[in-house]
Amino acid sequence: MINLLFAMVLTSMLSTSLADITRAISSGDADALGQHFDQTVEIAILDQDNIYNKAQAIGVIRQFFSQNTPRSFSQVHQGTSKGADSQYCIGNLNTASGTFRVYIYMKSVGGKHLIQELRFDKE
Repeated sequence: MINLLFAMVLTSMLSTSLADITRAISSGDADALGQHFDQTVEIAILDQDNIYNKAQAIGVIRQFFSQNTPRSFSQVHQGTSKGADSQYCIGNLNTASGTFRVYIYMKSVGGKHLIQELRFDKE
């Protein structure tokens, strides 16, 4: 019974953070998205792939959003690992310069799911 209650609370927390992440991407809000970054984040934009600290990652995403103004983000698929210590989301970001497939990988750190990897691939 306690395990079921824990799973329900964890699922609620995951959906809340994923909703916040989705909202931040849809609106192009790099600072709000950055609140969900771990201390280091792998960011891949097209053929540029690097690992950044949190502040650098926010700057990279801010620049991406300024060059590709978001119009909408739609989630296509999401899932969690068996132990619920990681979660992923795949979606489509419609921007002024085209559509990008977005991959988000999060891991549980200190009781919160934080973004470990964020990828933007042109469709």
